[in-house]
Amino acid sequence: MTLSTGRRFHNPMGTVHGGVITDLADAAMGLALVSTLGEGESFTTLELKMNFLRPVFEGMLVADARVLHRGRTIGLVEVVVRHARKVVARGVATQMVLGPHMQGARGGPSPRAVRERG
Repeated sequence: MTLSTGRRFHNPMGTVHGGVITDLADAAMGLALVSTLGEGESFTTLELKMNFLRPVFEGMLVADARVLHRGRTIGLVEVVVRHARKVVARGVATQMVLGPHMQGARGGPSPRAVRERG
């Protein structure tokens, strides 16, 4: 997953805000976990941790995520965010898999249905 950054994403220090990088990382980790979900399953994030390793001023960010563990109810996903091929951040998220019985409380289509629609 990619994001083109620039001044509009800067914090007061003049670098891309960590929240912007975290949002990209979170989206990439979510897509990685969605690829493991069964029919009627959804998920929610229990914990998300980011480590920022170097500043970014502008340019293309690339986030690559992979599922480290997918149990019946818990998933662990990691992400590496790069800029110009250099690692700028790493993150990990713990996700809770929600079964079909939770869909009524959640509302809307399941992530799997959204993914299949394209």
